[in-house]
Amino acid sequence: MRRIPRPIFGGIVAISLLMAGSPSGPIARDEPTRADPNDPTLIARGKLVYDQQCASCHGSKLEGQPNWRKRLPSGRMPAPPHDPTGHTWHHSDKQLFDMTKIGPAGLVPGYQSDMPVFKDTLADADIWAVLSFIESTWPPDIRERQKRMTQPGQ
Repeated sequence: MRRIPRPIFGGIVAISLLMAGSPSGPIARDEPTRADPNDPTLIARGKLVYDQQCASCHGSKLEGQPNWRKRLPSGRMPAPPHDPTGHTWHHSDKQLFDMTKIGPAGLVPGYQSDMPVFKDTLADADIWAVLSFIESTWPPDIRERQKRMTQPGQ
């Protein structure tokens, strides 16, 4: 039996360990792990994903569906706006990320919603990019208030 040279074996072990930490393979160090409404590249990526995945319900201008505070005939709530007139900014980044990734029913068991679960559709980095885009549209006072809710321990 041939032995694998040590440098090659060490490289194989290192790659295996990296892949074990991520279901999709090695973790890219430059992928976002939080929202950043001041990063132009992340905002642009978020706008593209938002336009493809979110705008059909939440509106191309983040305006939400009409009468978003009144239940639909189905008993479900319409998609809320993500602009300053809505309540998106009342939630921490973690809450918004989780709501997007696992859906409302994932956070509140039994809750009925038309919002899909995006865990199998969007990468975490894409969710952070969308949140960065949305937050970038808010005025400074709302961004500051939402940022306080996002502080560690909140």
